[in-house]
Amino acid sequence: MSRIGNKPITVPSGVEVKIDGHNITVKGPKGTLQRKIHENISVEMEGNIIKVIRKDDEPKNRSLHGLTRTLINNMIIGVTQEYTKELQINGVGYRVAKQGNNLNLTLGFSHPVIFEAPEGITFDVPNQNTIIVKGINKEVVGQTAAVIRTKRPPEVYRGKGIKYADEVIRRKEGKTGK
Repeated sequence: MSRIGNKPITVPSGVEVKIDGHNITVKGPKGTLQRKIHENISVEMEGNIIKVIRKDDEPKNRSLHGLTRTLINNMIIGVTQEYTKELQINGVGYRVAKQGNNLNLTLGFSHPVIFEAPEGITFDVPNQNTIIVKGINKEVVGQTAAVIRTKRPPEVYRGKGIKYADEVIRRKEGKTGK
């Protein structure tokens, strides 16, 4: 019994959902998203309520039930209000600057790192130590933030590097602090 999969999804006003077999398209004020869903899961729409129904109680179908409902809900949230991820840069001389749609990261290497924005992603740089990744697709926003973080992950001795704004770095003591 999937508690998440059985919850109905309410479509807000201003959002248009089109179900075509196993393809679902969500159009809203921020943009359009589309996804192909698994053939063992069916989606029904009655008025402004979407219900996700699984074919049978096979273990794979039970796991796909809640996943599909969450993915459709994330699409609806994404086209009404953008997803954001905030990254912070810590370290002496580490900074970021925006060049058009790209980011110019100075991370202590002998060269600047240029990061190109994927399609549908915009960057906001309020100051030289903060990056805000914005987009309507939750998966792409999270993946882009993770790739930026891999350019210089935070290190545990001094805390230098790129970290998520809500991430806590567990600091280690050095050799001298027995």
